[in-house]
Order: sequence, then C-alpha cells, then structure tokens
Amino acid sequence: MNNQPIIFDGHNDLLTRLWLSSADDPVHDFIYGTLPGHLDLKRCRRARWMGGLFSIFLPPYAYVKNNHPDKLANPQNTDFTPQEIVDICCAQLQLAKALQARSDGQIQICTSVAQIKACQQNQQLAIMLHVEGAEFLAIQPELLDTFYAAGLRSIGPLWNRKSLFGDGLNASFPHSPDTGSGLTEAGKDLILACRDKHMLIDVSHMNERAFWDTLEIADQSIVATHSNAHALCAQARNLTDQQLAGIKQSGGLVGVNFDVAFIRADGQRNTQTSLDVIVDHLAYLIDHLGEDHVGFGSDFDGCLLPDELSDISQISKLIERMQQRHFSDALIEKITSKNWFRVLGEIWQ
Repeated sequence: MNNQPIIFDGHNDLLTRLWLSSADDPVHDFIYGTLPGHLDLKRCRRARWMGGLFSIFLPPYAYVKNNHPDKLANPQNTDFTPQEIVDICCAQLQLAKALQARSDGQIQICTSVAQIKACQQNQQLAIMLHVEGAEFLAIQPELLDTFYAAGLRSIGPLWNRKSLFGDGLNASFPHSPDTGSGLTEAGKDLILACRDKHMLIDVSHMNERAFWDTLEIADQSIVATHSNAHALCAQARNLTDQQLAGIKQSGGLVGVNFDVAFIRADGQRNTQTSLDVIVDHLAYLIDHLGEDHVGFGSDFDGCLLPDELSDISQISKLIERMQQRHFSDALIEKITSKNWFRVLGEIWQ
C-alpha cells in the first residue's frame, strides 16, 4: 500500500531465533538473504518496519532440549546451568552487535529517540535492546552495567518462571493476572537500579502483585510491551481494566501482541483468526487508555500469528483493517510509531 506508515514495534524475539538457528550464518541470512520466520531485513524494509525493541530472552529449557539439543552442554540435564543462562543471554547480545557490525551501516543499535529517527531518515533498521526475564542478572548482577554500556535500555525483569526477582506469571486459560506474590526485595532493587539508569521498565510478564509493586516504586511511565486486554481474552498475561488505568495514570503505553492465544476470546492457538480481533484489542485499549497510549508489540518470531498475518510482509493487511474500522491516518501513525517515540523520549533522558 502506498500510504503505509512507518512501524516501530514494541517487541520481537529475533535475537533468540538467531541464537536457536541451525543455519551456517543466520546473521548474514537476516541481512542479505532470507531467514525462516517472521523477519529479515528485506521484508522489514518493504513493510516499512523500521525497528523496535529486540528481546534478549532465555527460552524454556524443555523447548530447547526437545528442539535444539545441540545448544545445550548436556541435554540430559533437567534445567539450564547458571553458566548456560549467562552464556545464552551474552550470545544474543553478541548477535545484536554482529547485526550492526556486518550490515554495512544498514542496522544500528540505538539508545535515544534521536538515533531512532536518524535511522528512519537514513532507511536503517533501528535495534533497541531489551531483556525479557532477567535471570542472568541474578547470577551476575554486574552484567547490568555491561549490557547497558552495549546499548541495553529496556528490561522486563520477570518472565513466566520463578526467579530471584519474583514469581513470574504462569497460569492456564482462563485466569486472572493474580498468580502469585509480587516483587521480591531483589526485584524491587532491580527496578530501582533500572529506573536510575533511565531504562524502560516492561510489565508484560508480571503477575498482578508485581505489576502494582512496580507502579508504586518506578516513578516513571510504565509500559507493557506486548500485552492485550484481559476483558477480551482472559489470559493471565493480559491486562485488567484496573491495570490499564494504572498504566494510563503513569503516562505509559501498551503494545498489542499479535499472538492468536492472547487475542482470541477462547484463548486457543488457532491461526484461523481474523485480524479484526487484533483491531478489537486496539479499539478497547484506546477506549481505556486514550489514543496516545497504545502501540504495536507484535511478538514477531516469538508467537503464533493469524494466517492473514503470516510474517512482517503482510502487515499492510492489518493497517488496511484499521482503516476499514475508521481509524484515522493520524491515529494509525500514533499507534504504529509516534506513541512509542513519545514514551521512549520521556524515559531515555
């Protein structure tokens, strides 16, 4: 479509997919060729997908053991060793650096909105580094400074697993977000350390008590990078109206996740799902948050997409569906990029 807006995306798992890849050189394939999955540079450019928050993520051990046992030192183990946890996250950081170093200036790691907008002007892909689940920092806390120096500016301290920082969030469908205790003292200390570094703090994988703990102490706009409306899909990871009100009061943002299990009313992993369901979540969040507090948080390369939106090359279909639902051009631009630029500009000082 000729009037396709630029897209800045709140969440993807490309770096984890590169780490898991069995290709001889997945970094080269992403930049210069075709990479299996939802994203590669050529498709991103055609879709005007100019970057976003790229997650550094420790996949579930059972998934790695069953699908990629070659990535493990000893596949007979029942969980990652502490050193494996650190090594896996450090390897994904190195992959991000390699994307930049080997791209002939086509990809840049960014730490400010000014740098992101410069990438937009220069038709470069903008990578903002994000940590999804900070378990490696429980093992080597000093790595926060190391990753920050390398460009890390966003963190989701918890994932689904219990850790030093809190219980995480894991429950069968349907369920409320109230699945356990809140942040531990170590979790609160991590939130404060990241706040003092002017980092984005992501609540997408926090249970309800940890969510409210974070809002109480963070003293900045709070973001759910890839979450949806609990009222429309009762996954524990989706946000209640009360949580939405808390995010709105903080000045934050919710990035809508495209994963079918988190948009469908029945919570099923069924790819025969209309894109109208994503638009339903966008409309609901706009009603509750206001049009300045909603964006995309696709979860590309980490989710199961509707058939109509099989990868980034099909994103224009979602934009068209938003237009058909009478989203104005100005509102679409806010959702696809401008709202993210606002909140990041407020935090990344």
